[in-house]
Amino acid sequence: MIYHLLRLLHDPVTQRPLFGFYAYENVLFRSVAATLTSLLIALLIGPRIIRWLMRKKIGDRPEFHHATLNELTKEKANTPTMGGLIIILSAVSTTLLWARLNNPFVQKAIILVIWFGALGGVDDWLKLTSGIRHRSREGLRVWEKLIFQIGGAVLIASFLYADFIYIPDGIRFWLPFYKQGLPLANWMFILVAIFYISATSNAVNLADGMDGLAAGCVGMVALVLALLCYVASETMARTTPVTWASYLLLPHIPQAGELSIFCSAILGAVLGFLWFNCHPAQVFMGDVGSLPLGAAMGYGALVTRNEILLLIIGGVFVIELLSVVLQVSYFKYTGGKRLFRCAPIHHHFHLIGWSEPQVVVRFWLLAAAFAALALATLKIR
Repeated sequence: MIYHLLRLLHDPVTQRPLFGFYAYENVLFRSVAATLTSLLIALLIGPRIIRWLMRKKIGDRPEFHHATLNELTKEKANTPTMGGLIIILSAVSTTLLWARLNNPFVQKAIILVIWFGALGGVDDWLKLTSGIRHRSREGLRVWEKLIFQIGGAVLIASFLYADFIYIPDGIRFWLPFYKQGLPLANWMFILVAIFYISATSNAVNLADGMDGLAAGCVGMVALVLALLCYVASETMARTTPVTWASYLLLPHIPQAGELSIFCSAILGAVLGFLWFNCHPAQVFMGDVGSLPLGAAMGYGALVTRNEILLLIIGGVFVIELLSVVLQVSYFKYTGGKRLFRCAPIHHHFHLIGWSEPQVVVRFWLLAAAFAALALATLKIR
């Protein structure tokens, strides 16, 4: 909105912007501005949303199938949940302010966040209102949630593939240490999109079990994705047509740089949310926050064609997801034995004696290490 407004204020004769302010045309400037704006909005609306959630008694106490873990988390009783509204409102409003709204990648990003945010909101609401339509407090059934996750992924992937038709690097699958991408048919592209968007949304949802854990790790992933979106399309300097993508041997996706503003808005939003979600949390994220954040991670990797690299960038979320898969598989294979004391794995470390802040900070450090490792591999192809 700000970008388009300033474009309208160009001098009709000289075509110079108002007061000679050219910075708004720079994606990097608007990305930094988006981070700060989103952070400020989150800090301003956070207390109001928390008070509203408390008035509506939208609070919950985490319940686990583990008596010791329930005892460790008893002090969280009645803490407001659905705090992901702070993140969604901050990120979407900031994107609308600073991004070019005619950019197809930005348009689909906003739709994706709203779609998965609505899905998470319904799931949270049903968990908190037992007895409505004879549902239990477990929220949406697994198959119901999966249908909407797949439906959203198919919708986004279909339109995204249409955008990539005229972008040679866009319809290829890129592997580490291999300079040429593998051609992808339409149905294969959609399958990959379904897997990534669904898997990443569920992975963040699983990691959202301790104060600040998911938000802090998402912030680091968002920062790396913002950089990847920027280098996917932006030139190294105004005086040269050479792009960062060609220099780093990455896929070149024109217009993807605008998506860095969206990722930066998410970064600022989760940082602002952490102000209220750090231990002891004043509010929980809930599915209304975790599902769209995870889907946004998968979408950022799809647009920049860095699906494999996302496994490194979001290494913490991969570990969380794998711990649940291994726990369930081992339990069924051994007839009732457990590989971990509890899954996802952050609960295992809590049960072996680590305090909750210790688990969270150590996972943040691990997320930072994965992010640094991913950036270090950019030139290795």
